Amino acid sequence: MTSGADDNSTQAPIWSSGVILAVIAAVCTTLVALTYSLTEARIAANDRAWLEQSLQPALTGVVYDNNLLGSTLVIPLPHELPGNEPILVYRALLGNTPVAALFVVSALDGFSGPIKLLIGIDDTGAITAVRVLKHRETPGLGDFIDSSKSDWIDQFEQKSLSAPDRALWALRRDGGKLDQVTGASITSRAVVKAVKETLLYFEANRETVFAMHNSDTTDAAE
Repeated sequence: MTSGADDNSTQAPIWSSGVILAVIAAVCTTLVALTYSLTEARIAANDRAWLEQSLQPALTGVVYDNNLLGSTLVIPLPHELPGNEPILVYRALLGNTPVAALFVVSALDGFSGPIKLLIGIDDTGAITAVRVLKHRETPGLGDFIDSSKSDWIDQFEQKSLSAPDRALWALRRDGGKLDQVTGASITSRAVVKAVKETLLYFEANRETVFAMHNSDTTDAAE
């Protein structure tokens, strides 16, 4: 009889401890959910602001007055742009007139893998700027494509399919007019090819790219 009483007295503290832990867990979960609900809108707004700010370097010399994130286009597969996924395009407007388009494309033939690029093209077909968004090229060699490492990427500004002539859109060592970095010809060639393909696509599809620019935003995350 005594043993049974001892068992009951032992089980009671265990049961009450379990209840306390469950209550603590519930309170913590509620607090986390409440904190998330209170900060979700602010976080989303900050993310959108950061994204729009990150697009600015590809809009050199472009005057626009719209929210870039509110005028986007997703170009589905198949397409003739660099990359093997749907392409996100941001349109810059002045008043209600398109003045530039920013293409997020991927050069698949980089030395160490795909190179994600942001390519700005104004309404005349001239490049506003090119910026590298993501790459895995060799540090100290292929990473020269990053604007924080060198000014090589700046050579594309104001170039178009007529300056230089489209037949000369290649590295100098390949008979073209574009510079490369010694020892990184594969990386250089991949970027040049991707930029030219984007210019060619824009030339052939300018009206489509700028059409329906007031349509609902289509978000795409990296």
